[in-house]
Amino acid sequence: MTSEEFIFLFKKNHLKKEDYTQPKVAEYIELLINFRLKVAEARREGIDTTMAFIKEFNTYRNELKKPYLAETNELSRLTHEAYNRLKEEVKASHILISVTPDALPPDTLKAFEKAIELRNRLLKGEEFSKVAGEVSDDPSAKLNGGNLGYFTALQMVYPFEEAAWHLNKDDLSEPVRTRFGYHLIKVYDHRPSRGEVEVSHIILRTGSGDHHLIRNKIFDIHRQLLAGGNWDELCKEYSDDPSTKNSGGRLRPFGVGVMSSVPEFESAAFALEKPGEISDPFQSAYGWHIIRLERKIPIPPYDEIASTLERKVARDERLQLAQEKEFARRKQQNGYRENGSVMTMILQLADSSLLSGKWHFHGSADLLKSSLFELNERPYTVEAFVKFIRQQQTFSQLGPAAYMKQLHNRFVEQALDEAEDAKLRASNDDYRNLIKEYEEGLLLFSVMEKNVWNRASQDTVELKRHYEKIRTKFQAGERLEARIFSTTDQAFLADMKGRIARGDSLTEKDLRKFKSVIPIRRYERNDHPVMTRIPWVTGIQEAELDGTYYLVDVHKLIAPGIKDFSEVKAQVISDYQEDLERRWVAGLRQKYQVKTNGKARKFVVSELAQN
Repeated sequence: MTSEEFIFLFKKNHLKKEDYTQPKVAEYIELLINFRLKVAEARREGIDTTMAFIKEFNTYRNELKKPYLAETNELSRLTHEAYNRLKEEVKASHILISVTPDALPPDTLKAFEKAIELRNRLLKGEEFSKVAGEVSDDPSAKLNGGNLGYFTALQMVYPFEEAAWHLNKDDLSEPVRTRFGYHLIKVYDHRPSRGEVEVSHIILRTGSGDHHLIRNKIFDIHRQLLAGGNWDELCKEYSDDPSTKNSGGRLRPFGVGVMSSVPEFESAAFALEKPGEISDPFQSAYGWHIIRLERKIPIPPYDEIASTLERKVARDERLQLAQEKEFARRKQQNGYRENGSVMTMILQLADSSLLSGKWHFHGSADLLKSSLFELNERPYTVEAFVKFIRQQQTFSQLGPAAYMKQLHNRFVEQALDEAEDAKLRASNDDYRNLIKEYEEGLLLFSVMEKNVWNRASQDTVELKRHYEKIRTKFQAGERLEARIFSTTDQAFLADMKGRIARGDSLTEKDLRKFKSVIPIRRYERNDHPVMTRIPWVTGIQEAELDGTYYLVDVHKLIAPGIKDFSEVKAQVISDYQEDLERRWVAGLRQKYQVKTNGKARKFVVSELAQN
């Protein structure tokens, strides 16, 4: 450790200027030596190579480096983006050329080329709805010409939404890839969002009934409503919606696009202006409707819906796509170069054993030594990846090759974390000191837990042997053995006192009625405030303290003497831990060579004294 590093640590841990003395500095030097010896022993024992340590340290490290990398919180960014888009509605049509996400490259290319061909036809002036009706793989296109109506954020798959929000009125998109295939999107309008609307409805289903009679009935209901008829009663009597007819026909609030399968209903609902206003009867594919406006709900302020919106975004594919984009950016930034032929050979070795967490490498020795990829010109070998697989593989429902790719991405991500960490340590003193402090702190905790704390608490034989050595330290005055009951209900206490005096056993229900129940243990006079308020004789004693009533069931009195092991076990463990640590550190000082520089010691003392 350098003088500068020591001065930095001393100042950090000694905020009072009166501590800047030669004895305090000497004391801190010894503490630091002991600390560094323990950390060195932790590394020698391989604690820093265990999966448990690596996992915990990586969690700390990844959180610590975020402010230094100025990383974007993708979930927060996407939530704000979704909120801003909820303020707008887009009207668009589309043509879909289906192709599955895992399609072979020739099939994907064929679909893309077809989309380009259709786009060229549209640019030459063919009518969008006509082309959509003829060729789109969206089944509804034959009926609606690909018309999607108005929609807002979180209603379409994210790549589709992203493209629609970046198109101007009357623009036609390039082919847009989603998990359904390639889309051509034509935007007709952008308008401010109308928020949500809440309505109640009466519906008369047409089905196979007499349409003329049903139409007459809905208009008759409408006339009764306009004449002052009771909405709830008419709804209960006539509506064919069994789930809402007994509750006034009230529906959950909905926004634009939610009722896209019943566009007449959506249009009529948003056309109403004032709460209580009733629509004219109108017909849809489901029957005849009358609706009443209950309320219009504008987009709430961001803070009111942020948590709900964030949960929706977290479940949406947009977060995964953004993370994949960020992953690609990090790879490019760190000079990622993959050895494609080696990766192909690794994928060929993936079999069903990988899916049960039992895969073993069965390739050649040359392949094992091959470079799988490079980061910043540093090679990462197949051998390192195989070791990672052995540690990480578990049961998976993916196919063998897909699961191998997933493990590969995790391995690359771990390597990226290490590369970014190395860059930061080299370029940023604050980060380097902070990460070193966390790393050594975790090592210290782990090595102390293994060599001191667990040994002291688990070795009962040694604990009792240690107790015999130091038992005279645990002298006690007069004590009593008792259990204590407390309550604020004096009548309840009197009842319980009688039952305890008779020797009745108390049930769990009885015990729960007390404010507190302390099981039988030994007390000196100052161990509990109530002990100074009762006579020290066997039997049931009563006391009152600050509005709380106590029963003290005294079992026996104990003469002054040495406390039993059971009474002082916690203190014995603590003393034994200190003894173990002293002996352990003494052994470490013999095991490792410790040298201090006399001139440097004088320098830090004089330097600190000047502050």
